Amino acid sequence: MLKPFRSVLTLFALAAGLSGCGTVNEKLTAGMGDYVPQWAGGLPADAPPRPGTPQYDAYMKERERKRLLPAADREKEEQAQKGATGSTSGGAVR
Repeated sequence: MLKPFRSVLTLFALAAGLSGCGTVNEKLTAGMGDYVPQWAGGLPADAPPRPGTPQYDAYMKERERKRLLPAADREKEEQAQKGATGSTSGGAVR
């Protein structure tokens, strides 16, 4: 009778430890993604700002402003931004 009890107790301890790690990791991953470099799978360079930051509020205001623009004006603005950044294709990428 002692051996089945020991097996159940061992399984219970493993399950409790695994569930404890899961809840800790859930809390850590909310902020740890900001510190992982992009080459290691972190946030991409063009990711929008996190909610709750001043940059996020400015980003949402700009997004709403663009949404309210007529489509023709929006296309002109996008073309002007592309021209200002100098994104021209110099040739084939190999």
